[in-house]
Amino acid sequence: MGFGFNLFFIFILVPLTGILLIAWLLFKKKWIGKILGFIWLGIFGLALLSGIGQWLTSKTELDKKDYYGEYVINRDYFKGEQTNWQYNHFRFEITDEDSIFFYVTDKEKILKTFRGSIKTTTPYSSARLIIEMEQPTHHIMTSNPTTYRSAWDFYLVFKSPKFYNVFFEKRKWKPIE
Repeated sequence: MGFGFNLFFIFILVPLTGILLIAWLLFKKKWIGKILGFIWLGIFGLALLSGIGQWLTSKTELDKKDYYGEYVINRDYFKGEQTNWQYNHFRFEITDEDSIFFYVTDKEKILKTFRGSIKTTTPYSSARLIIEMEQPTHHIMTSNPTTYRSAWDFYLVFKSPKFYNVFFEKRKWKPIE
C-alpha cells in the first residue's frame, strides 16, 4: 500500500480499533462491535476492490512464446472494403523456431512468401518483438511492430509507407462472408 495508507493505518485505524475493542469488552454494547466490524469490513472491501481494479487494468506481460502463432489483419478497428482487402491479401505466421513467414495472398491462396527471423528484447517487464527479414521484403515488414497490450490480449501495429498503420491480431485466417 502507499505511504498515506500506512500513516492512516498506524495513527488512526490501529488506535481507533484498540479504543473500540476496549470499549466493546468493557461495556458489552453490540453497537460498538458493529461499528468495529463495519470499519474492518470496509477496509477489507476497499482492499479487495482495489485488487480487482488493478487486475482488470493491468497489461498482459508477454514472453517470446506469446508471439508464436498466426496473425491476420485486425478488422475491428477499421471497417470497409480497404480493411477487407488487406485481410484477404496479407497475413503472417511466427513459428516456435523463431521464423516469420509473411504471406501475400489472394484469400486462401498464398501468392508470395517473405521469410525472416524474430527475436525479442525485454527492456521492461514485457518482451518486445524484433523482426529481421530477408531483403528485399514487403513494405509492411520494413520496420519492427509496436505491440499494444490490454489486460487479456495484444495486437501488433506495423508502419507501412503505403498504408500507414497496419493492425494485426493473433488469429487464424477465415474467409469473410
